[in-house]
Amino acid sequence: MVYRVFFIAFLFLLNGLSLFAQKTNAMTSASPDFKIPFELNSNETATYLEAIAHYKTLAQKFPQLELKSYGQTDSGFPLHLAILSKDRDFSAQSIKNKGKGILMINNAIHPGEPCGVDASMMLVRDYLMDQQKMDLLEDYVIIIIPFYNIGGGLNRNSGTRANQNGPVSYGFRGNARNLDLNRDFIKCDSRNAQTFNQIFGEWQPDVFIDNHTSNGADYQYTMTLIPTQHNKLAPKLAEVLQQDLLPSLYKSMAKDGWEMTPYVYAQDTPDGGIAGFLDHPRYSSGYASLFNTLSFMPETHMLKPFKDRVASTYAFMDAMIQYLDKNGKGLQQARQAAIVHQQSKKVFDLNWTIDMEAVDSVLFKGYEAKYKASAVSGLDRLYYDRDAPYEKNIPFFNTYKSILSVEKPIAYILPQAYGEVIERMKWNGVRVEKLAKDQEVNAEFYRIKNYKTGESPYEGHYLHSQVEVEKENLQWLYHEGDYVIFVDQAVNRYIVETLEPQAPDSWFAWNFFDGILAQKEYFSSYVFEDLASQYLAEDPELRKALEAKKLEDPKFAESARAQLNFVYQHSPHYEPTHRLYPVGRIVAEQDLKLRR
Repeated sequence: MVYRVFFIAFLFLLNGLSLFAQKTNAMTSASPDFKIPFELNSNETATYLEAIAHYKTLAQKFPQLELKSYGQTDSGFPLHLAILSKDRDFSAQSIKNKGKGILMINNAIHPGEPCGVDASMMLVRDYLMDQQKMDLLEDYVIIIIPFYNIGGGLNRNSGTRANQNGPVSYGFRGNARNLDLNRDFIKCDSRNAQTFNQIFGEWQPDVFIDNHTSNGADYQYTMTLIPTQHNKLAPKLAEVLQQDLLPSLYKSMAKDGWEMTPYVYAQDTPDGGIAGFLDHPRYSSGYASLFNTLSFMPETHMLKPFKDRVASTYAFMDAMIQYLDKNGKGLQQARQAAIVHQQSKKVFDLNWTIDMEAVDSVLFKGYEAKYKASAVSGLDRLYYDRDAPYEKNIPFFNTYKSILSVEKPIAYILPQAYGEVIERMKWNGVRVEKLAKDQEVNAEFYRIKNYKTGESPYEGHYLHSQVEVEKENLQWLYHEGDYVIFVDQAVNRYIVETLEPQAPDSWFAWNFFDGILAQKEYFSSYVFEDLASQYLAEDPELRKALEAKKLEDPKFAESARAQLNFVYQHSPHYEPTHRLYPVGRIVAEQDLKLRR
């Protein structure tokens, strides 16, 4: 019996060593002809280890490629960045100093949507092996995150993408902490996003592609596209996007046999019209646009064969490179003009809504939506009839209008207690100063008057929305080491949209300041009764306000505690920091003593 136990243990040891050897080999080798698993089986996608091994092998063979390891991810593996540079310069600062542009590509943010992983592996190899292709990179450098959501990629399965046609196995949408990384670009709960912010802040790309696969309606296209919402861009940059870059991409893709349509963002079926996507900064495209980076989210269609999804993703990235080869300098100039515009801009829009009156149309190739009895419920169910294709114009709602704007202050000032906020801002290139000594500062503050909070958690938070504020001008004592952020920077939009509490993806919305929402001090009714009576006797206006409140609110009139609380809130005992947003807005010039 003892020998049998030892024998079984020995078999387990051998099996473990075999698996370890397989992983080690995958990390250090690839096929000699640089073929990837997809090329051997068109319904197969590379694992995380196979993808990194591929780039390592290419980097060892070709001096125009470098694979850098940046910070950590929640999986315990580092986040890698592959840099494809014709002149072998792999320094972000040096590349910018040369006036070169940067195209950034992100893959496997949702590892169940892996088209970009395989397409990028082949794209880099093909460019390295073809001098004509490399010549397209005279003025641009390509940086690629081979596999962003590593934890989700390691959670490989064949079932979680229930509506998807291949590949045979793939990763899971959530990362190692079960977070959707395409909701994490501002709050940065994951180490993935923290590292990504630092990469993005260092490289500041001109164009960003985040490769995805869609869910939703059925239609004839393999590729759909979410571009940066043009209404949120500086005028010149929006003009380049709408009038030049997008038409060029649509034309190139059609020429290559991959005709595109705007992302099918529909309330019901596409027949009723589709809308442009409002990319809040929590999403990759909205985050990138905060920095005047033109962002694109290619969304291949889930029901099309995996080989076609990969091929169309490859074609899209190739079309972008060809556009940048011919027009990249003009795009860079438009982006620099947008940065200057944003730096001097006085009023910033914080929230948007779709303009239903500004309707355009788009020629759409779909399938007729029909209904039949469900075999499950017996009730009507929707299906798309592929035997009934159509081509017709449908409404396209692609104009958003601002519903909330704010005038930027000279600077924001906040206590050093909120270091997590400052840390994230520094990752994104925000210049932060510190007070050199304790100082009373005259600033404009917001009192949080009202807000809504989600009833269930959303990506690890109970997100606040519909925030209403009241302004107060106060003299406030700040302390040595407290933070000052002047709003005269290239990243102004990022600063304003994260620090203004009414913005949908502000630090306040994501619960970084929830401590101010709960009272810390209260009163005992039987003790405070005498004080309340005294305050009412000494302040006729307070008495008048109390009586008015009782008349307009019967429930209030029947509650002794509520009436005492009303007086308490208008007394010197009520804590001044309750619901006082602790980020001061400096709106008048004053002599701030800053560390040098």
